[in-house]
Amino acid sequence: MTRSSIPAQPLAGWYVISLRPSGDHAALRRAAAAHGAKLLALSPWRIESLDDATARAALDAALAADMVIATSPAAVRAATALWSLEAGDAPSFIAVGEGTATALRNAGITRVEAPSRMDSDGVLALIVLQQVRGRDIGLITAPGGRDRIEPVLRERGAIVRRADVYRRVPIAPSPRGVRALLELAGPAVVAVSSGEAFSLLLTALPANAVAVMRGCLTIAASQRLAELAHQHGFERIVIANSALPGDLMDAAMKFALLPSGVDGV
Repeated sequence: MTRSSIPAQPLAGWYVISLRPSGDHAALRRAAAAHGAKLLALSPWRIESLDDATARAALDAALAADMVIATSPAAVRAATALWSLEAGDAPSFIAVGEGTATALRNAGITRVEAPSRMDSDGVLALIVLQQVRGRDIGLITAPGGRDRIEPVLRERGAIVRRADVYRRVPIAPSPRGVRALLELAGPAVVAVSSGEAFSLLLTALPANAVAVMRGCLTIAASQRLAELAHQHGFERIVIANSALPGDLMDAAMKFALLPSGVDGV
């Protein structure tokens, strides 16, 4: 198929099931709409920033480290609500993904490094994090999520200054969203960019709703998430280049444009 023959809205009639936190669906909604799809929000949690003496002291220590790692845009937003990131003495910041890197730059940080593989393994593979014995590394994050980074860095001999600046508060799936899922009137994509959110939602949904999701196309943001989806009984799985909304929708678009009967998973 040539570029000129690609439909202007290749996902027209499709639905994108978003597992983003409550109130954080806008970017994926825009990316879905750009391809003609509608968004169905099924948030398994909401983000709650921490604003207490413990969080402030931990963030102060993290920002004084040799390097600082931010694990998500939510971590950057919560941190900037507590402290000016520019006030830290760290010579450089490391972002888990491009979305986090953009959030850091918007907060005034100019020296930001992000891996091409936008997950914990990508961060841990960075050259700057290979020889870290005795070095202080700040970690701006939340309980759960990317907890692989801290233990691996400690194994390498780093002194990790962890600052939990927000937390994920589980919420029940919206009854309206569950009803919309059960009444889907077209093909659908489940956008999976967080293994924790994905697993939490599956345990919270009624069995008939989970069955509907298993029949959808799954777009996983990484190989690890694709394997997790497979473990949960999902069979049609495509791996996107990253967790960025545009990359997730590009992967869905490429699948939608496959000739009828071709298995693209």
